[in-house]
Amino acid sequence: MTKLSVNINKLATLRNSRGGNVPNLITSTQDIESFGAEGITVHPRPDERHIRYQDARDLKKIVTTEFNIEGNPVPKFIDLVLEVKPTQVTLVPDAEDAITSNAGWDTIKHKTFLVDVINTFKENGIRTSIFVDPDPKMVEAAALTGTDRVELYTESYAHEFAIGNKEAAVEPFVKAAEAANKFGLGLNAGHDLSLDNIQFFKQHIPNLLEVSIGHALICESLYLGLENVINMYLHRLK
Repeated sequence: MTKLSVNINKLATLRNSRGGNVPNLITSTQDIESFGAEGITVHPRPDERHIRYQDARDLKKIVTTEFNIEGNPVPKFIDLVLEVKPTQVTLVPDAEDAITSNAGWDTIKHKTFLVDVINTFKENGIRTSIFVDPDPKMVEAAALTGTDRVELYTESYAHEFAIGNKEAAVEPFVKAAEAANKFGLGLNAGHDLSLDNIQFFKQHIPNLLEVSIGHALICESLYLGLENVINMYLHRLK
């Protein structure tokens, strides 16, 4: 079964909008895990507009499933990850002013940098994953960095799926997944996955270990309830 890691950035955005502590991220995370989620993901950005660096420190103390911290490995981020020591760090090449992640790594161009960063994390016992576009060449080059996993950037899949091109939408991801399997990389996926498109994706992607879902899951929960939505995802991922 593919694991579901819930990205709680949107809960932090809601909290920050009023300046208080509602919703409480600690309580929300404990509830999410009790509802069946198998991981918690956070993506702190330098301006801390949603998840704050202190949130990552506080969550480390209470997360009982897998804890995944994702972000651009600038020095401040690297220091945070080495301090917190999550289960997994996912490297994402997003600009400081990016609204959300919008591209995977060029693992050929940035190989030397990625090798150095990944070595640092792995020396500290932290599993590593690289955010990549569904391109077998990028996956193959990622394998040369020493990373444990790659996370496929699924925005293009979600877009094509929504307009009815299901087979065309998933085809490049199947090829990228096959490349990951060939080169011995674990496989994660995330970005714009939803209750509508997750089951088709899961059915077609071989050896999919984990999906990280936040925006859609929280939006769906406004209508259907958080506990119900988490269990709906778990059912689709079986």
